[in-house]
Amino acid sequence: MRIFADTRPLRNRSFARLWWANIVTVIGAQLTVVAVPAQIYAITESSAYVGLTGLFGLVPLVVFGLWGGSLADVFDRRRILIVTTCGLIGTAVLFWTQAFFGWNDVWLLLGVFAVQQAFFAVNQPTRTAVLPRILDDELLPAANSLNMTVMQAGAIAGPLVGASLIPVLGFSLLYLVDAVFLLATLWAVLALPALVPERADGAKPSTPGLRSVIDGLAYLRHHPVLLASFVVDLIAMIFGMPRALFPQMAHESFGGPGEGGVAFALLFIAIPLGAVLGGVFSGWVSRVERQGRAVVVAIVIWGLSIVVAGGALFFAHGTALPVLPIVVVALAIGGAADMASSAFRQTMLQAAATDDVRGRLQGVFIVVVAGGPRIADVAHGASAATVGTAVTVAGGGVLTVVFTVVAALAFPLFWRYRVARKDDPVDP
Repeated sequence: MRIFADTRPLRNRSFARLWWANIVTVIGAQLTVVAVPAQIYAITESSAYVGLTGLFGLVPLVVFGLWGGSLADVFDRRRILIVTTCGLIGTAVLFWTQAFFGWNDVWLLLGVFAVQQAFFAVNQPTRTAVLPRILDDELLPAANSLNMTVMQAGAIAGPLVGASLIPVLGFSLLYLVDAVFLLATLWAVLALPALVPERADGAKPSTPGLRSVIDGLAYLRHHPVLLASFVVDLIAMIFGMPRALFPQMAHESFGGPGEGGVAFALLFIAIPLGAVLGGVFSGWVSRVERQGRAVVVAIVIWGLSIVVAGGALFFAHGTALPVLPIVVVALAIGGAADMASSAFRQTMLQAAATDDVRGRLQGVFIVVVAGGPRIADVAHGASAATVGTAVTVAGGGVLTVVFTVVAALAFPLFWRYRVARKDDPVDP
């Protein structure tokens, strides 16, 4: 129990249903994640059209992530989860329908994808805001680690399985599997109790909309611990996430083919693989009280691992060093550190915020998580075109460490933040 993941949250029946159902639905969701761009490319034979999935996915995530968070702070969260889960099932059925009848309309595909991401953007912050209502605060780090382990495992297994099954089963059957597997989540959500948001003393009921979103953002201004959690996450992702460079790294540094290959696959799965291993051996997270300090240390480790990965690229040619394994191991260590950081930051949002704003803060979390890596893709791509991958990756890691330390100094309350235990209540 001191080494492996803390499974105490699974003793809670509501959380256990959601978690086991999530294992099933993540598999189906990852099949669709692979099938949509693959079908778009099969229709158009153009990577430009495939790239539009980023735009059609990001805009609904930002808009409906913020709006969905405001909904979750007003209405019964169980009902929101039921409606959005049914919406996800409906979009999966639409994916299956267009593939089954061979309509081959790329704009229809992109439109359905945008609607699916809108439902996901409302569902996800609501789902996360539910956890503090069904679990004790001391179990939240373990619960978040368990959830993230499942998501990262799906990020590894889904693309591998989906890519191999498309030539055998075709697109339509993969979409149908996603729709059927989502019924597991619907079953788990239907079993939840009513979850009407609890109001803080003296707080007025809010109405969903732009004003409610602005009020949620204003809440962060008066809570530097929560604001700092978003700041350090953006630092880690914008400066330290080199995923956009993996194709170039695989081709130029390790001699892989331009369209992928073994080196590309290893680079691609290294970070989620490290996150999964970090989740499996996450028994320690529930015992950490200085969670702000833990986040800073984890992000510094993430940054240093990226520095090592980038530094190794300088020796990719003309050396006997096993450079590819060094880069992969460094990225995996970074993935494990990022998993710990994410678990603690998520816990802070759930435990340190009042229940009437948790949905909106989780909406902001979704926007940050989705937006940071996409900004990194643009920044790293532009930098690598000028100074090369090695300098870009190593330099990004250095900037991650430096700016994280600066953020810790700028937000001393974040560095000193300590979670309050039942037997040792402490005011952070």
